[in-house]
Amino acid sequence: MGEKTEKLLSILKLQPVVPVLIVDDAKTAVPLARALVAGGLKAIEITMRTPAALEAVRAVAAEVEGAEVGAGTILNVAHWEAAVEAGSKFIVSPGTTQVLLDAAADSDVPLLPGAATASEVMALREEGYQVLKFFPAEQAGGAAYLKALSSPLAGTLFCPTGGISLKNANDYLSLPNVICVGGSWVAPKELVAAGDWAGITKLAAEAAALKA
Repeated sequence: MGEKTEKLLSILKLQPVVPVLIVDDAKTAVPLARALVAGGLKAIEITMRTPAALEAVRAVAAEVEGAEVGAGTILNVAHWEAAVEAGSKFIVSPGTTQVLLDAAADSDVPLLPGAATASEVMALREEGYQVLKFFPAEQAGGAAYLKALSSPLAGTLFCPTGGISLKNANDYLSLPNVICVGGSWVAPKELVAAGDWAGITKLAAEAAALKA
């Protein structure tokens, strides 16, 4: 677990905000990822919520220099295998099952598993996980909840995702147990649809400048 934890940390430490993308058209994936990288956001999560997602991961992994692309919303072994085959450097899940943990144990690709309660965090710690996704962050208690976990569950780091924006990102980033946050605001659907890559690069640069 140690080597995979270090691999995951090396990706998450690249920036304070990891873009969480829902890609509807795979043709937009490469220019979108290039715009994000140009703004300083190299680690990118593409969620497996659309038919275009796998093709998007494959294209970014192959064509975007400097990008560290991962796959999110991984719910089962089939998702895991397809995402890894497409070139995902890391895997993100909204929650955790034993089947998913078994798949992660058999893979060289690191998993960022989701947790929303102290019990879930404790269970994942017993499995050897030190870096977790806190999801859905705002709905599950927000920055105040994570702050409350920092002392009794010291040593666990989180990437909160869900309801986070430029306005509240620093509430999380200022916590000692937060390594980065996940956010979709850096790639608004309207800018993607318009092909406004310069606008996305500007949003990415604002996010990259947040306190890490």
